[in-house]
Amino acid sequence: MTEQHEFDKDYWERHWQQAHPGRPGAMSTSPAHPYLARETGGLSPGSALDAGCGAGAEAIWLAAHGWQVTAVDIAPVALARAAERAAESGVSERVRWVSADLTAWAPETPFDLVTTHYAHPAMPQLAFYERIAGWVAPGGTLLIVGHLHSSEATGHGHGHHPPDEASVTVADITAGLDGASWEIVTAEEQRRSMPGRQAPLNDVVVRATRRR
Repeated sequence: MTEQHEFDKDYWERHWQQAHPGRPGAMSTSPAHPYLARETGGLSPGSALDAGCGAGAEAIWLAAHGWQVTAVDIAPVALARAAERAAESGVSERVRWVSADLTAWAPETPFDLVTTHYAHPAMPQLAFYERIAGWVAPGGTLLIVGHLHSSEATGHGHGHHPPDEASVTVADITAGLDGASWEIVTAEEQRRSMPGRQAPLNDVVVRATRRR
C-alpha cells in the first residue's frame, strides 16, 4: 500500500532535524541544483522568490549572481542553516529569509523570478504550482523543478522514490499554464546522477515566461 505523506510543518521539521541533527548534513550542505544556473544564467538579475528554499542553496546561488531574494520555507531548522550558509557565503544582505507556510503566505508584490525545487507543501502539488505562478510579474520567469511521476515512483519517500502525491509530469505542469498568459521556454523530463547516490534522480523541469 502506498504511504501517504502530510507535508505540514511537523513533517518538514522532522525531515530537516534528521538531515541536520546538530551538525551539517548532506542535504543542508548540498550545492544549488544544476538546472538553476542553466535556466536563469541568461536572465537579468532582479527580484526573486525561492518557494520552499530548504537549506538555501538556490537562494544563495541567486544572491551571489546579483538577485535580491526572498526565500520562504516552513521549517525553521532549515532556515537557520540557510542563514548560516548565506553568512558564510557573504550574501546575507541580498537574501530575506521568511518562515511561513506557502499554502497561506502570499507576497505583497510580484517577482521577476519565482522558482521552486522539490518543494512539497500541504496542498496538492499542481495547485501549489498554480499558486506560486500567480506571484510572477509580467515579463518575469517561473522555474519549476520537481520529482517526475513515473512507474518507478512508488511512494517510498525521499530516500528512494518520491511519494506519488509529490510527483508530477511535464504535461501536468504545462497544462496549467495558459498559453495566452505564458510562453513555455523549457519543458523536459531528465534523469541525472548524484555523487554518493546509487539510484538516479528523475526530474521534471519547466521554465515559462509570463507574457506582458
